[in-house]
Amino acid sequence: MLRHDIVPITDRKIRFALVGCGRIAKNHLGAIEQHADRCELVDVCDTDPKALKAAVERTEATGHASLEDLLGRTTADCVILTTPSGLHPRQAIQVAEAGKHVITEKPMATRWKDGRAMVEACDKAGVHLFVVKQNRRNATLQLLKQAIEQKRFGRIYSVGLNVFWTRPQDYYDSAKWRGTWEFDGGAFMNQASHYIDLLDWLIGPVESVMAYTGTLARDIEVEDTGAAAIRWRNGAMGTLNVTMLAYPKNYEGSITILGEKGTVRIGGVAVNDIQHWEFEEPRPEDETIKDANYATTSVYGFGHPLYYDGVIKCLRGEAEPETDGREGLKSLELLIAMYLSARDGRRVALPLEY
Repeated sequence: MLRHDIVPITDRKIRFALVGCGRIAKNHLGAIEQHADRCELVDVCDTDPKALKAAVERTEATGHASLEDLLGRTTADCVILTTPSGLHPRQAIQVAEAGKHVITEKPMATRWKDGRAMVEACDKAGVHLFVVKQNRRNATLQLLKQAIEQKRFGRIYSVGLNVFWTRPQDYYDSAKWRGTWEFDGGAFMNQASHYIDLLDWLIGPVESVMAYTGTLARDIEVEDTGAAAIRWRNGAMGTLNVTMLAYPKNYEGSITILGEKGTVRIGGVAVNDIQHWEFEEPRPEDETIKDANYATTSVYGFGHPLYYDGVIKCLRGEAEPETDGREGLKSLELLIAMYLSARDGRRVALPLEY
């Protein structure tokens, strides 16, 4: 919802600071650069001197070796957390208590209670908590969301999501935190997080889940492969199949929806290719769906600039946040339910106990 207790910034550029200059940070830096007319990056932070030096050279922002140093000196309005997932809760609470808005990469936390604490801290401090869900901005998924909202499927019967990617052992070995329960999470929580977000965002509230997870090939604490059966409150049923063991490269990120009056499959490596689009009642926009397809070698897609456009508009008081902390909790709740199911060998009903 639109926060009327937050003063919009309308007389200058929005100032961002970025914490964590690793793999995904490049997407954030590129998005900020695309919106240079409305925002600027004033600070960067990393505990790795090499990564920090590279970020400072690219951005000309002030460098900091610790979050504490950054918060003590920054003029930023909003701090971006692209750090290991397990650090997000503590850092988000620190940032909120310093009076800064927060953008956190997915997953917002690795524990349910930590995600709720983040939301509570930002509410208490009177700041926004934005959770990055850039895949929602992909043109293919925007068309699918529109078709669902127009009720073109009629009743939705069956849904299938596949995330068949590859993460070799050297990916996990590249940093000590990768592949750990505390800081990273496994194939469900880390790599498939954006796909699990689609379960609620597109289809609706989930009634219950049953899941299996396994560590089949990688030397890590967490799962490299998982499968889940899902039942939605609207009666639809579906599956989620995830593995980081596809040979020899990322193979597929897809969603298939079968309904009373329509069938759609969006595939490609990252839901970037509408492969089937058929409804009982045609519409003019059906002739242009191929225009939404895009080529990509990146599983991240191209949604970060569009995501930042929404954040900037929100901080300027021009729009409501699309994915705030409470929206982020929906996918975290689903993730935790899947892990509980896999651990205990039982069906887990939603919502979780609060």
